[in-house]
Amino acid sequence: MDIHAVVENVLNPPVLFFFLGMGVVLFKSDLVVPDQIGKFFSMFLLFSIGFKGGHELFKTPFSEEHLYVLLGCMFMAMLVPVYAYFILKIKLDRPNAAALAGSFGSISAVTFVTAGAFLHNVGQEFGGFIVAGMALMESPAIVVAVILDRIGRTKAEGTGSGKGFSWKHLLHEAFFGYSIYLLLGSLIVGYFTGESGWKKESPFSENLFQGILTLFLLDMGISAAKRFKELKSVGSFLIVAALFLMALNATLGLVLVKIIGMPLGDAFMFVVLCASASYIAVPAAMKGSIPEANPSIYLTVALSIVFPINIIAGIPLYYYLVKTVLGV
Repeated sequence: MDIHAVVENVLNPPVLFFFLGMGVVLFKSDLVVPDQIGKFFSMFLLFSIGFKGGHELFKTPFSEEHLYVLLGCMFMAMLVPVYAYFILKIKLDRPNAAALAGSFGSISAVTFVTAGAFLHNVGQEFGGFIVAGMALMESPAIVVAVILDRIGRTKAEGTGSGKGFSWKHLLHEAFFGYSIYLLLGSLIVGYFTGESGWKKESPFSENLFQGILTLFLLDMGISAAKRFKELKSVGSFLIVAALFLMALNATLGLVLVKIIGMPLGDAFMFVVLCASASYIAVPAAMKGSIPEANPSIYLTVALSIVFPINIIAGIPLYYYLVKTVLGV
């Protein structure tokens, strides 16, 4: 692997600000990012990547390759939570295994955004269809995770155990939660407004993007560091399981990249999505759908293990692996 790429990624301002955020907790600084400001940062990033993806879709004719990319995204979103659930069930109970499996099956939009910034720095770009793929990957894993939980509960408690559970509520949360709604909605608006819309919005959505990403990762650094103390509660098994699932998911992503024949930029972003874990959409859905699951498990693993490893070391590693697999 190119060590220069690793160093360049770590020395990228957004990543350094992630470390700076960790330092807030380590050095007990009184720096605070208000929750509403942090949510605005998240909304801005989702809007920006969605709108840019829609613009790219407008410029790019739909092809057979794009269909395979979207099918690959759906395939991973539905497969990962299934095998992750049975791996995690080795040590976890049913609700916690299902919730964490859903996190691994879904994706991290912020990891995707950070990977996009890395890709731009090395002179590569990705297409709009991979943004559409990201939108498709977020929700199915949530639904699959809850189905696995309900199947396990039915077997353990008998029929009728789903009493009081609303599939309508679950599907609404999975497909109309704020993150997927804003991402997909921005993509649609970007597509239908085309070049004229892009000219009007790009000064906001593109020129401010890097600065907002930097501040958002500062906030994420603070959040991740606050949960480091909870790593003791999740145990060594979950640390090892998280690393194993990241490696397995990335490997499957590489296999699909080779089979489909994706271009370098799209292939890299797809593998990043496969190896990431959700800490926004899934916790929001699991709170109401699997209330027995412990947030300190699925949130801590996704935010304090998977996310930092991906943005510090995973991104340049995946780029190297994708280039090797594609032979470029």
